[in-house]
Amino acid sequence: MTGSDATLVRRVRWRLLVWSGGSTLVVLLALGSLLYAAVAGSLAGAATQQLMGRAASVMGGVAAAPPPGVGGGIVQNYRGVTTIEAQPGLVIGGPTSGTVALVTMADGGELGKGSTTADLVDKPALAEAIRTGERSITEANVAGVQWRVLTVPVVTPRGTVVVQILGDRTDEQRTLAVLLVVLIAGGLVALLASLGVGWLYAERALVPIRDAMRRQREFAADASHELRTPLAIVTGSIDHLRRHRDRPVAEVGTALDDIEAGTQRLTALVEDLLVLARTDSGAIELDFGPTDIGELVLDAAGGLGPVAQAAGVEIRVDAEPVPIRGDADRLRQLVVILVDNAIRHASTAGGQAVEVSVRASDGFAILAIDDEGPGLRPDDLPRVFDRFWRAPDAPPGGTGLGLAIARWIVERHGGTITVANRPPGGARFEVRLPV
Repeated sequence: MTGSDATLVRRVRWRLLVWSGGSTLVVLLALGSLLYAAVAGSLAGAATQQLMGRAASVMGGVAAAPPPGVGGGIVQNYRGVTTIEAQPGLVIGGPTSGTVALVTMADGGELGKGSTTADLVDKPALAEAIRTGERSITEANVAGVQWRVLTVPVVTPRGTVVVQILGDRTDEQRTLAVLLVVLIAGGLVALLASLGVGWLYAERALVPIRDAMRRQREFAADASHELRTPLAIVTGSIDHLRRHRDRPVAEVGTALDDIEAGTQRLTALVEDLLVLARTDSGAIELDFGPTDIGELVLDAAGGLGPVAQAAGVEIRVDAEPVPIRGDADRLRQLVVILVDNAIRHASTAGGQAVEVSVRASDGFAILAIDDEGPGLRPDDLPRVFDRFWRAPDAPPGGTGLGLAIARWIVERHGGTITVANRPPGGARFEVRLPV
């Protein structure tokens, strides 16, 4: 990998990591906020219900208290804590179930003279209740303690009084503080875990990117190499013609033949490159329809008869009709690529024949091409369908792209293509297409 490629890969890795960590952080913040709000709302709701229950009890007692001068009503007890004889369990100015109940006259005087709880009165809430005549729930710091205060104005025979129920929020705040610590600590652990997973994911995600960069460089190098040979032939032939521009064409040797051969090779290479480029971009759409692979093989093999005759090779075809759905043009191209490849390898090794067969088996159309060539080395078998790959002893004339195109055609038809050496010698290509 070159320096620029390594820089690009590092940049992509950090972007993936930032994206993974950032998205995880956003999710954790959203979930943590929702959980904290839900718990805080639940605690506040439970505390408010407690205040409402206590307020109902106090309001009932206050409303039942007799007017001044009537005995049996309000009795002054120790430390100014006032009780009502009609409800002995009612405590005005004392702690009950984590709450403190205060009853204040509209003029500001506390019910029960000498009470030690006057400093607990939430005076702003008291004034607002007297002014509007409506109840309210507030939170205030009274006497150095955080309270939730329910303030309710009540009309009694003694006049308008205001009932305030104070609930200590210390335990609630402690619970929320612990929850916040747990959420922060758990969020940090989850974020670190996400970053670790993101790093591993980025490493795995970058593997195909590195491979693509490597293949791109190899592709450019191989294409340049393949183009250089025919271009050199054409250039050399043109130079030869220029040196003998005053002589008739018939006397300049094979220059025109060389130019024609080089041009044909360039044309074939460019067409193959164009096909592969279009396959990579997804620009090629296959025209699927009913066709017979047996008939296609007979037609394509017949078209290669002159090529095989010139190479001294006989094409033997044993094709039974096998109807399938496929792109007839691409399947014909597949047969031409495989048979032409077999002819060239068979001719270089002195082989006499190329055998092509088609048969149906277990829901598949089996196309097999056997040649009598030199076969393939075991180390070369995995690379046969790679782009621009050519065996060291490969016959001249190929571009190294035909078998890559053949594999693409087969895979687009939902089939498989394999290659193996034949025991008698030579190679066997087998294509399996679903019927």
